[in-house]
Amino acid sequence: DNPMTVIRFRLSCIGLLNRGQRNISIFSNATPSNLNKVVSDAEKIVGYPTSFMSLRCLLSDELSNVAMHVRKLVGTKHPLLSTARGFIYDSRNNLQMRGLVVLLMSKAAGPSQHTASDLLPQDMVSGIYPSQRNLAEITELIHTAFLVHRGIVNLKEWTNSDGPLKDMQFGNKMSVLSGDFLLANACTGLAQLNNTKVVELISSAIGDLVQGIYHEIPNSLEDNSLTDEINMVTWEEQTFLSHGALLAKSCQAAMELAKHDKDAQGLAYKYGKHLSLGHKLNSDLQLFVKSSSADPETFSFNSAPVVFHRQIVGQERWCHQLQQAKTIGRQMDYTKLRSTIKLEKGVTSTIDLCRYHGNKALESIQCFPSSEARSALENIARAVTKF
Repeated sequence: DNPMTVIRFRLSCIGLLNRGQRNISIFSNATPSNLNKVVSDAEKIVGYPTSFMSLRCLLSDELSNVAMHVRKLVGTKHPLLSTARGFIYDSRNNLQMRGLVVLLMSKAAGPSQHTASDLLPQDMVSGIYPSQRNLAEITELIHTAFLVHRGIVNLKEWTNSDGPLKDMQFGNKMSVLSGDFLLANACTGLAQLNNTKVVELISSAIGDLVQGIYHEIPNSLEDNSLTDEINMVTWEEQTFLSHGALLAKSCQAAMELAKHDKDAQGLAYKYGKHLSLGHKLNSDLQLFVKSSSADPETFSFNSAPVVFHRQIVGQERWCHQLQQAKTIGRQMDYTKLRSTIKLEKGVTSTIDLCRYHGNKALESIQCFPSSEARSALENIARAVTKF
């Protein structure tokens, strides 16, 4: 099959599969405060702040028109508003972290010893080839479009407090259109790289995203089958598809663009994979290591500590704990359930697994020459293991 045809098909699937999803926690969750400084320092190494990576696309006439319409959503609780605010002011400084990692990986690896004649050292800017910078931008466009599509609201859950129904419907239309616009730009940029293997890699990453969303376990207690067996092996597989595949394969693609061998590509892939999993584990832990209370908006039955806890205590005891955490009105007391989970080893097991993935990410880049870029990658890997 034509790789570009495959891409267009998979891009169209993303919008369909994401509709009805409120959770948009993809590398934009609360993270340790020290990560802000690590990211800020790393941006200086690659030449410019990656928060401006998609600026050409975001300032285009087409998206400017969309932005004008998005103003109609002010006063509602549509997720598209919070996603849009993230482009203007992201206090966590990590919305654009994927592109930054791709650039750092490109610079850390440097030019290949087997570089083809069409890749000249003088073409590099700050130690990075233009094609690698374009790839980082494409990665961010795909990720951003993914976030926008995930902000589509399930109108079956709509309440008056969310805002007027017609405004929520309009917000969904804007989410679909703006997300599709970003994906179309990513597709065009990918074709312009003129590298079939990179096209195939990023295409497969988009396919992984679609598959990961499709298999995501519903978050609400009503939809969460208490009889289903769930374990961390399944959690890691699904989390990699929805949270790690894009970064892992983008890092590998950056090595391919510089004509690095398969070993270097494999190491870059491993770094992206383990960093993503470590970051997701860290995000899931925040409720249990920093917060003093919990509510339906912050508590996830799919989070790693909860899955670990269920695996440790067994299904029968887990069901009993759920019953004990309910109030007289049969409402779930999430703060009490959180306290119950903290008494067991689910949280400490998650911390151990987070550190394992952080260490594996560190190991994967030790063969690259010592440099500022490699040090920045190491600092990012260490930052996601601190709480």
